[in-house]
Amino acid sequence: MSAGTAPPRVLTVAGSDSGGGAGIQADLKTMLALGVHGMSVLTAVTAQNSLGVQGAWELPVEAVRAQYRSVVDDIGVQAVKTGMLASAELVEAVADLIAGTDAPAVVDPVGVSKHGDPLLAVSALDSVRTRLLPVATVATPNLDEVAQLTGVRVASESDMRRAAQAVLAFGPRWVVIKGGHLAAGADRAVDLLTDGAQEHWLRAPRHDNRHTHGTGCTLASAIASQLAKGQSVPEAVAAAKEYVTGAIAAGFALGGGIGPVDHGWELGRRTRGGTAGAG
Repeated sequence: MSAGTAPPRVLTVAGSDSGGGAGIQADLKTMLALGVHGMSVLTAVTAQNSLGVQGAWELPVEAVRAQYRSVVDDIGVQAVKTGMLASAELVEAVADLIAGTDAPAVVDPVGVSKHGDPLLAVSALDSVRTRLLPVATVATPNLDEVAQLTGVRVASESDMRRAAQAVLAFGPRWVVIKGGHLAAGADRAVDLLTDGAQEHWLRAPRHDNRHTHGTGCTLASAIASQLAKGQSVPEAVAAAKEYVTGAIAAGFALGGGIGPVDHGWELGRRTRGGTAGAG
């Protein structure tokens, strides 16, 4: 039997979430759901559940670099996604690795967890601004991360343009300002994608579901997956937004706190539809 054709390959460089809702675990689930082959570089281990982060331990830079080179030099990648990088040393090492890789990079500048637990040292912020964002094809900060990186506070949709310009000033080719935390327009979740010249406003229904752990990781991984399949940045971000909206709608309770989005929501719908039809 001849071997099948390998799907597009996407590499996530991020931390582990022991609860399975965010981090490496969310990234790989997203990649599987979207039809690409996910690979991973582990940057940190967290003790984490639906209630929060109880502990975090970053890996040595040499371990991160060795994982990256092992995958890229043998298997190759069509896109790279970054998440939790924890320290300035790790941020700078990963930025150098991405700069030497001929593939689009989606940077999720993770600062805090869904529960408000810090996942990036304050001392690493300048390295994110000056080393990591300049090598990003797409940066995907939420409103808290925008404020952390730029000082711009977003209180309305009109502020999102100013926030985007502030992030673009650090060098990414495109930025997605995620407006999910905006209080205004509560029935719609709006994001702004721009490269400084083009603007794409992405709107979707805001679902009444508190189980949204892993949304940022999932969106960035979905964008990377679509880029690896050859889509343009606007196409990839629009498709990723649609996927994440469905995953949020299908999010479920887990443990005593905030549950995860359902990364397999579309696969589950197909399976249930097939089973019903067969019966």
